[in-house]
Amino acid sequence: MKGRSIFFTLFISTIVIVSVWATSVNAQAKLTERAKLALNGIGPIRVGMTVGEASRSAGIKLIKSGISGPDDYYCSYFKPQTEPKGISFMVAKGRIARVDISNQRFTTIKGAKIGDTENRILSLYPGQIKATPHPYIGMPPQNGKYLTFVPKDAADKNYRMIFETSSNRVTSFRSGKLPEVEYTEGCA
Repeated sequence: MKGRSIFFTLFISTIVIVSVWATSVNAQAKLTERAKLALNGIGPIRVGMTVGEASRSAGIKLIKSGISGPDDYYCSYFKPQTEPKGISFMVAKGRIARVDISNQRFTTIKGAKIGDTENRILSLYPGQIKATPHPYIGMPPQNGKYLTFVPKDAADKNYRMIFETSSNRVTSFRSGKLPEVEYTEGCA
């Protein structure tokens, strides 16, 4: 009888552990505002994925956002059909090339977010930020800048993360592969 009790306890414990693990894996796989932006993607979505692969991976439907270039195959934008808001994906030649963030709740892996000061960005990425004037608001009074994170790791040499600022504060940010991540007007 004691052996059955131990077996039953172990059996139930195993089921509980597997259930908790499966739930946490599913929670991590879905794209939410808690996902962190990296050089090569966000949460379960990676640069290089097709829209279908990204939708399945993130557990959300990505739909065309209406912001496109002259030829949708060469450049178009997709966004989540419902939540989360403030994130879009540039798709070039059928593959995700860049992730654009305009929602204050998203952060980078290092914790950078909209509203941060330029000095905070410089402190989070010491020695790896190249500052250039913003092409449209680089003059006073906004003194906008592009703060571009340039990775040191050779494996990441074709990726960048760009923080757009105005009046010393981050207004949006993006990451992805070269050259698309550097397109000033997205697909236009």
